[in-house]
Amino acid sequence: MRHYKKSGMKLGTDASHTKAMKKSLVQALLANDRIKTTLPRAKAIRGDVDRIITWAKKGDLHSRRLAISKLGDKELVREVFEKASQGMWADRNGGYTRIMKLGPRKGDNAEIAIIEVVTEPVQPKVKAAKSEVKKVEKVEKVEAAPAEEAPKAEETTEEKAE
Repeated sequence: MRHYKKSGMKLGTDASHTKAMKKSLVQALLANDRIKTTLPRAKAIRGDVDRIITWAKKGDLHSRRLAISKLGDKELVREVFEKASQGMWADRNGGYTRIMKLGPRKGDNAEIAIIEVVTEPVQPKVKAAKSEVKKVEKVEKVEAAPAEEAPKAEETTEEKAE
């Protein structure tokens, strides 16, 4: 159980420094669409970025004011809301960020990751189509099996009659 996740990750600093660091990381991510940082920091800002994009998809005044208070940059909020209104994340219901691990940093062996905003559309799952094909095959086999057994039963009754 990771109890520290409920109150937020501390990231080895005091509360004010953590808040300022997360705010600047979120600003950098939304401005550049991709940043390189440590893995714990990337995991810490993932929820904030997803929340801001969800507000942008909603698009009302209250959501815009919440995003401005979270980011502190009106121009950046305007850009994110414009992207959302153009339908950038219209087909996506969450998961607006992707974290890719790069490995340990040379100097202090800290785990480094790239966090980026996902822009490509959602691909429908192919798994559902395969299960439908299997169901159809099973139905055909079940229908075909009794039909084959029925003539054998008729043959045996004809043999007994003779």
